[in-house]
Amino acid sequence: MKPYSIIPALALVFASSLIASPANENPGENPGGETTVHATGKNAFSFPAANLTDEERTRFAIGNSFFKRNWVEAPASTKKRDGLGPHFITRSCGGCHVLDGRGAPPDVARGEQPVGLLMRLSVPGVGEHGGVVPEPTYGDQFNNFAVQQVRPEGKVLIRYQEVKGKFADGTPYTLLKPDYGFRDLGYGPMAKDVMVSPRIAPQLIGVGLLEAIPGTEILANAEKQKAMKGPIKGMPNQVWDAYSRKMMPGRYGWKANVATIAHQTAGAFNGDIGITSSLFSNEGCTPAQKDCQAAPKGNEGKAPEIDDKTFGDVVFYQATLAPPARRNIKDRQVLHGRKLFEQAQCAVCHRPHYVTGASPNPELSSKALNNQHIFPYTDLLLHDMGDGLADGRPDFAANGRQWKTPALWGIGLIKDVNGHNRLMHDGRARGVMEAILWHGGESEESRKAVLNMNRRDREALVKFVESL
Repeated sequence: MKPYSIIPALALVFASSLIASPANENPGENPGGETTVHATGKNAFSFPAANLTDEERTRFAIGNSFFKRNWVEAPASTKKRDGLGPHFITRSCGGCHVLDGRGAPPDVARGEQPVGLLMRLSVPGVGEHGGVVPEPTYGDQFNNFAVQQVRPEGKVLIRYQEVKGKFADGTPYTLLKPDYGFRDLGYGPMAKDVMVSPRIAPQLIGVGLLEAIPGTEILANAEKQKAMKGPIKGMPNQVWDAYSRKMMPGRYGWKANVATIAHQTAGAFNGDIGITSSLFSNEGCTPAQKDCQAAPKGNEGKAPEIDDKTFGDVVFYQATLAPPARRNIKDRQVLHGRKLFEQAQCAVCHRPHYVTGASPNPELSSKALNNQHIFPYTDLLLHDMGDGLADGRPDFAANGRQWKTPALWGIGLIKDVNGHNRLMHDGRARGVMEAILWHGGESEESRKAVLNMNRRDREALVKFVESL
């Protein structure tokens, strides 16, 4: 990917102050409260929170630079950006989160390898802090690219099977069910009991606001659902956080297996790009990968390869990416879709509204995120989504059938930003309706309610979700 210039980034930063949306002039119109910006088009996910200070906007621009520019192999004259790999998926954070947006599955027909879609690996058992046990030869993540003189771990195979069905009114639909495998393995076979879980890179808007939701609210969501009649019984994931060095409720990742943006960012630098930090100071080379262990290190061989200040700027950048304002909020079809969304019990898991507390990591994010009325549409809980979506791979307290409820804000702008509308944890769904039809388990009754809707109602439901 071509490196991004700091000049357009700065222009983007200061332009956002001209298009900021007044907070809560219409409930739900401003999903990020005072942080919300009015933005559409390809850059809709790349604006800073509207209420940042000038000093914070400068820090945002610096973080943007290190988020989107490529890292290079060591040794290199670019000391601030060398240390790529030895194994990696992408050369920059922006390689997976293109324009701060969402990844997509590769074009299988053209023989593409995944970039914004990674494969988690583990074997049965309980690892450190109650987490996973990495696959012995390939670790906890499959990396299909490598620097010179190092073998790539291999290539990912994806095949799709069509799953056909009909709505109650007779309208047919077709879903795509993926099957995953590997070829050209660089270090021999994987363990026979390996468990594989695909994970698509999500859009990044509002992640700092999600971090500022009080943990008591996540636990309250679980208690409320536990007391309700019916099958919806979400549960929090309890995970180890490398930044705070304690167990915390998970908020990020498709199985809520990460608690903070700092941990998520350090883990992605390490696993996806091969860049060490003070949180993850070792390269992800297993004992079987001798060429990986022998590869040159960045920063003149001194750990870590990304310094704490630069790392903090990248975390700040992500934490202050603003949710765009909703569109067509007063449209009759959208209003009708909202009623249908609630009637189908979608809002139980996709909880609309929160008030944020203080940012839990004040040195890494901004007071601008504090005390905001936000509308992310998530409960941040794990739910049994049925056999159709099961990956069979536990992750801390999450079992092989559970997935975290994703936030829905910005979902209608993914196509503007990234040119596709691939949804769910592995991008199998081609749009909102297909995503709904993949729901099962605790959400089976909601899926049935949608199957029984007529075309007019189905279109209204989709239009509401795409307005968020």
